[in-house]
Amino acid sequence: MAINDIHTPVMLERCIELLAPAISRPGAVLVDGTLGMAGHAEALLTRFPELVLVGLDRDLEALALAEERLKPFSDRIHLVHTVNDGITEALEDLGIAEVDGVLLDLGVSSLQLDRVERGFSYSKDAPLDMRMDHTSELTAERILAEYSEHDLRRIFQEYGEEKLSARYAKAIASARSHTPFTRSAELVAVITAVTPVAVQRTGHPAKRVFQALRIEVNQELAVLERAIPAALEALAVGGRIVVMAFQSLEDRIVKRALAAATSSTAPAGLPVELPEHKPQFALLLRGAELATDEEKAANPRATPVRLRAAERLRRAV
Repeated sequence: MAINDIHTPVMLERCIELLAPAISRPGAVLVDGTLGMAGHAEALLTRFPELVLVGLDRDLEALALAEERLKPFSDRIHLVHTVNDGITEALEDLGIAEVDGVLLDLGVSSLQLDRVERGFSYSKDAPLDMRMDHTSELTAERILAEYSEHDLRRIFQEYGEEKLSARYAKAIASARSHTPFTRSAELVAVITAVTPVAVQRTGHPAKRVFQALRIEVNQELAVLERAIPAALEALAVGGRIVVMAFQSLEDRIVKRALAAATSSTAPAGLPVELPEHKPQFALLLRGAELATDEEKAANPRATPVRLRAAERLRRAV
């Protein structure tokens, strides 16, 4: 099956529309900080024939697929194996001082979800891996074997927003004392066994636990906390950033970072706002934008997306 058939980029036309004013000029540089299967990247390179793209991804399999997909644009792309908080170092290595656009399509990619052996899905039995980057050491299996009951409860609560975090952590700690967890189906069975039937009717009981484990394995929120400021700093005046988040914890970080960047730093009560206190960025949207009902129907993975965007107005004085 062709990669185009298994991957539909989320809110593609809206992303292009928001980025276009910044990346239309000859030689403009765009960073795709979550390259994935390169659906957005391919469309942007096609639409803007003089655009230079820097594609970042921590997943070597994704980079290999993206490189193959983007072969027609090989003279205008730079692909880098790094987590997106490594944007500063990646650009320095390429000798690029600033960029005109940044696109971040956060969360787990279609490739990772659809590869059963990667262990991201609670609905299919697989090794408890969940690494976006196979060169990293921490896996979901290690977390389940080595984290204390207290720490399991903490990550389920913080990263999964799971109300039954204490119950699940206790059940996991008890079960692993007899047999270590190695497969996703084993974890799902333990979680399901201690989940009230009424709760099971509201959705899969393991969904939030798997989300929490994935976030912990890949340090997704900590990376994002660093990546947004680094991406903003890389933008030239007139440059734009577009970020798509797929769960509330990510969106909260993005919202907070953009709010800080678009706020005046003038002390309270100052009668006149001095130039150095004026915001360096302006929001391009009021709040978060959602996918249309038509796109949600055609591409269910667009359902939870929250899109935010901003433009750099000036550099610090």
